Amino acid sequence: MMVRVPKLAAAQLAAALRDSITRLNRRLRQARPIGDLTITQLSALTSLELGGALTPRELAEIERVQPPTLTKIVAKLEERGLVQRSPHPTDGRQVILAASETGRAVVAEHRRTRDEWLAKQLMALTPEEREVLTKAAEILGRIGRSA
Repeated sequence: MMVRVPKLAAAQLAAALRDSITRLNRRLRQARPIGDLTITQLSALTSLELGGALTPRELAEIERVQPPTLTKIVAKLEERGLVQRSPHPTDGRQVILAASETGRAVVAEHRRTRDEWLAKQLMALTPEEREVLTKAAEILGRIGRSA
């Protein structure tokens, strides 16, 4: 049975999608394992895990924080053994930051926990709703990769 969905103007659709994505993202953050990492620390660690080795300036740009703020975030992650520093290969004034093996394991555990929560929510949907979300995920991914 096909459900009729009212057509929305692009601006209305943009607002509806933004609101839905924001709510889902907030709920996924709440599904993370309880621990001593802040959302900001987890975000920086995840950026290092995804981006590989980065300079502090590159990480600050990705995280959209000022370098002094990033210095504090990285210091906390280093204290916990989640980030490691190494000398920059060509610039002796800089360092390279990377997620440690323990840091990568923490990111993986956070992902696993959020994926489990989301999978449980998806199983409560009808097959047709899951099919729509499969298509929507592809489209949203395409939008996210666009310039």
